[in-house]
Amino acid sequence: MKDIVDTFIAPPCLDELELLYQDDCILIINKPSKLLSLSGKNPLNKDSVHFRLVQDFPTATLVHRLDYGTSGIMIVALNKAANGHLTKQFQQRTVVKHYKAVLRGHLANDAGAIDYPIAKDNAIFPRLKICSESGKPALTHYIVDERLSSPTRSVVSFTPATGRTHQLRIHAQAIGHPILGCDLYGDDESFGLADRLMLHAQSLEFVHPRTSDVTNAVSPATFFRNRNRQSVVN
Repeated sequence: MKDIVDTFIAPPCLDELELLYQDDCILIINKPSKLLSLSGKNPLNKDSVHFRLVQDFPTATLVHRLDYGTSGIMIVALNKAANGHLTKQFQQRTVVKHYKAVLRGHLANDAGAIDYPIAKDNAIFPRLKICSESGKPALTHYIVDERLSSPTRSVVSFTPATGRTHQLRIHAQAIGHPILGCDLYGDDESFGLADRLMLHAQSLEFVHPRTSDVTNAVSPATFFRNRNRQSVVN
């Protein structure tokens, strides 16, 4: 599944990639919102995370992606061995991922799990749908960090147990609390409450492909009020 439809022309992204960590095997970067992970087929969509990185790191390959509107942590491999090692971790779901999001309305529970299977449907591409018959299992755990008023919003920590395309966005919609700024799974109200998708990949925990050390990369979201941002890799 592509990030966006090939006919879509991505507006220029003026924000820079932030390099959080570098060694001989990997890069850890902070992706800005409104930047493709990979360049699209349309030549006007050439700008992307990968396109920018290979200017300075010709061997860089992406082992996972973030949606166009999602910001946050990404791991990039710098050689074939690292790519294989990291790809296997993502496939086996041993990488622990945490996201921050702002949702419309106040969730009734302080924590919970969203367990709805997700399926492709060519009739509504690029959107996906919840479908118990043809969908693949998808599980998302959440914790409500803060409830805001005027308008009513909830700041939520998401921990996806699976890695389906658009999982967090469609799961948020399914429980009646779409992520603010979401064009695919929101409505006019939730989309109009933010000038970007309010979803940020805040941390990744993985095994370093060379040292075998458990590595935790953190880059707090910047779309909260009065929050100081500090990036950490350890």
